[in-house]
Amino acid sequence: MNNFDSNENFFCHESCYIEKNVKIGNATKIWHFSHVQSGARIGRNCTIGQNVNIGNNVQIANHVKIQNNVSVYEGVELEDYVFCGPSMVFTNIKVPRSEFPQKGTEYYVKTLVKKSATIGANATILCGVIIGEYAFIGSGAVVTKDVPAHALIIGNPGRVSGWVDKRGQQVIFDDTNISKCGKYRIENNILIINSSK
Repeated sequence: MNNFDSNENFFCHESCYIEKNVKIGNATKIWHFSHVQSGARIGRNCTIGQNVNIGNNVQIANHVKIQNNVSVYEGVELEDYVFCGPSMVFTNIKVPRSEFPQKGTEYYVKTLVKKSATIGANATILCGVIIGEYAFIGSGAVVTKDVPAHALIIGNPGRVSGWVDKRGQQVIFDDTNISKCGKYRIENNILIINSSK
């Protein structure tokens, strides 16, 4: 473990490598063989699994869980309570070419994963998208465009196959686009929470 700039109380396994100019919040845990690069900011109560790479200048909020074998590249931002399943993939360049390198912040396309979204194991997130709050990306899905809040995404390319509540449970709708529980409705392909319920 290298020297870095943080006065917080967190756990870092002896095999991980933390570069300089990194901030890590209280009660965060970083496990075996992980690497946190310069300029990264990781919030409070996060869990960073084994063999995770956090790129330069990446912003990770509080209560985020990143499972084993995930690389969070520069240009990706994770809001509070985001879950990244094992071996899921972020990208940060639209047209990568080894012959014509595109290295540096100016080349990276931004990706935002909003509060409490879940990304399943082995899913792939193409750069430049916004994943909405409480969205649920199924295992192995390939996300190529923005994802609405509470959407359940499956397939390649990923498509909306349903809707989930805050706990990730699928919401069932009748023919009038009102949920059977009466708490939700669909308008213009957006899940609306009925305030009266």
